Amino acid sequence: MVGAPSAVATWQAGLVTTWQAGLAYGALGLPLAFVALPLYVVLPNHYASSFGVPLATLGALLLAVRALDALSDPWIGRWADRCAAHSPQRLLLTMAGAAVLLVLGFRALFFPPAWAQQHGLLAWCGAALVISCAAYSGLSVAHQAWGARLGGDEAQRARTVAWREGLALLGVLVASVLPALAGLSVTTVVFAGLMAAAMAALWRAPRPAASARTAAAAATGDRLTASPWRSAQFRSLLAVYLFNGVASAVPATLVLFFIRDRLQATAFEPLFLASYFAAGALSMPLWLRLVARIGLARTWLAGMALAIATFAWAAALGAGDVAAFTGVCLASGVALGADLAVPSALLAGVIQKAGHGGRHEGAYFGWWHLVTKGNLALAAGLALPLLSWLGYQPGSQAPAALQALALVYSLLPCALKLVAAGLLWRWAGPWTPEVRMR
Repeated sequence: MVGAPSAVATWQAGLVTTWQAGLAYGALGLPLAFVALPLYVVLPNHYASSFGVPLATLGALLLAVRALDALSDPWIGRWADRCAAHSPQRLLLTMAGAAVLLVLGFRALFFPPAWAQQHGLLAWCGAALVISCAAYSGLSVAHQAWGARLGGDEAQRARTVAWREGLALLGVLVASVLPALAGLSVTTVVFAGLMAAAMAALWRAPRPAASARTAAAAATGDRLTASPWRSAQFRSLLAVYLFNGVASAVPATLVLFFIRDRLQATAFEPLFLASYFAAGALSMPLWLRLVARIGLARTWLAGMALAIATFAWAAALGAGDVAAFTGVCLASGVALGADLAVPSALLAGVIQKAGHGGRHEGAYFGWWHLVTKGNLALAAGLALPLLSWLGYQPGSQAPAALQALALVYSLLPCALKLVAAGLLWRWAGPWTPEVRMR
């Protein structure tokens, strides 16, 4: 698979034109998304309810580990670049090692041995969480950088990202129901199987063309000139990504409060969430067609416009508006498809234009990954204190409190999306597709 340049070229074209090649690359997105939900959502409740860990202690531990995890992402990106510069096989073997660590760490987190439960549960949890998060970040950054190295025009780059993100949405859907239906033990076994299948598929996936630079050059000579922050386009795109990401994370943070208190429709939570993620996955082909017609930047602007219109409508909903909110979930899910398919493809173009294609994608995606994690923290840090200041508390039925919830849930994302759209328009302008990338 590695020896003949013609085979590499054939596989590169296959990534865009055949579902087999797209599936081979994108398959890893499914287990990575699958494991993220239990790590970030199920774990705190599991340790509090099953082992009696105080919430304040658990919260401090999780905060410290996640801060360390986020700050390590740029270093992880450099590591991915060095491995890729040496050889594709070395990168694959290193990713396979990270996959094994993630599977073991995930199992260890939820099933600590008896001696650890009695004598050092927090230390065990912290160590397993550090291993799991580091392995998860390493796989995610390396996988995203791999896709960017495949190159291509705007439509091809968007198609590469869509395979990864579409399968990631499927992973979220499975992970949202499997722990409740089958238990955590079965969930860890299923995750191990999915990860093994994904790594086997990645071994057969399209591989980027070999870089003209050597591993030594990648590790030394380029280091000072390859900083992503030297690129004005990267800084501008990252600003768009930050505002848009926080805008999307605010309703994700508040959606359960909105459903339970504003809509009083707790029983319909599974319908709402499934509609949202399913619409995001199914909308991918539509966004790819739009990219081919009007380019990446304009397609992302269209997705932002749809999200703004959708959440402006949501502000008027109240108790019992189940059908209307299902429409909100479907429309915002469609907008999510653009948020998933476009930004990473734009970043790949920025890397090419900066002259760092095939060598430093990991460095760029390391910072990109850090901002992705920061979006959730910023959204919670902005929305929750604002709600409290406006007088809302969970379970409140006071009209003023519910109105505050509706405004923060729907109109705050609209304002942030408008800022992101303005920054994107200023960055991309009314040019035709790819003008900025050449």
